Amino acid sequence: MTVAVVCGGVGAARLLRGMIQIVPDSELTAIANVGDDIVLHGLNISPDLDTIVYTVSEAVSAERGWGLEGETWQAMEALGRYGDTNWFSLGDKDIGTHLYRTHRLGEGATLAEVTGEIAKAWDLNFTLLPVTNDVVRTMVTTADEGEISFQDYFVRRQHDVAVTSVRFAGADHCQPAPGVLETINSAERIVVAPSNPAVSIDPVLAIPGVRDALIARRADTVAVSPIIGGKALKGPADRLLKELGREATAVGVARWYAEVVGTLIIDEIDADLAPAIEAEGVKAVVVPTIMKDKADAAALARVCLS
Repeated sequence: MTVAVVCGGVGAARLLRGMIQIVPDSELTAIANVGDDIVLHGLNISPDLDTIVYTVSEAVSAERGWGLEGETWQAMEALGRYGDTNWFSLGDKDIGTHLYRTHRLGEGATLAEVTGEIAKAWDLNFTLLPVTNDVVRTMVTTADEGEISFQDYFVRRQHDVAVTSVRFAGADHCQPAPGVLETINSAERIVVAPSNPAVSIDPVLAIPGVRDALIARRADTVAVSPIIGGKALKGPADRLLKELGREATAVGVARWYAEVVGTLIIDEIDADLAPAIEAEGVKAVVVPTIMKDKADAAALARVCLS
């Protein structure tokens, strides 16, 4: 079965860790968010792409859930000494990835080409595609400070400020990366990973042509709810949904995705919400969705494909 996975960061990376156990590499494509990307210290940083690579290759920091295991932070300490920006932590090993990406982009390679090279270097053989090779940036409007970049909101302010709106700067002028629409159109199953709908999945859907392609494939598209028992396992998805006037439940996720998703997989703790989800025109499937290890991830992946 050919499978396309629409991806954000940590939750998507964990699901992909399960997918690679049951889907041949040649039949698996991950289409990833790049709205989180940022340029710092002259380096092109792609947090969601790198989290996927590091997690699926088993190199990610188990404690943090991002970055590499066994990191040191001497470069950040030096930047702090010089009074430069160091609120966005880059480990010394991780910096090597950003140096390579920046160098190759400077040579004229596309982000998709560079991403493929990085994935191959980490012995990943499935296809990992940024949704676009163009520049799109997630911008967050806060109640007190106006509009700031996503990383400013997420990392510098630790997503501890109220949000009134989100936009994707530059999305209207982007083109899907080669292979993105073709993959969506031809995949036998499309999976929307358990990522933040507002700032991980919506930036993918904002690229012209992507939402329409998913609408056309709605019956074959399955999403995994990132909200379990009214809470996000990691990150601000629950609070952000409320701040944007949505319901921070699996029902709220179903309403958010109803146009593009035919089936929503929800956790057992939310089983009583299944009728309300189906009232939104979305089929509900109730199974354990918390991925504590690779076996859990593979079990959830099997449900997505069944």
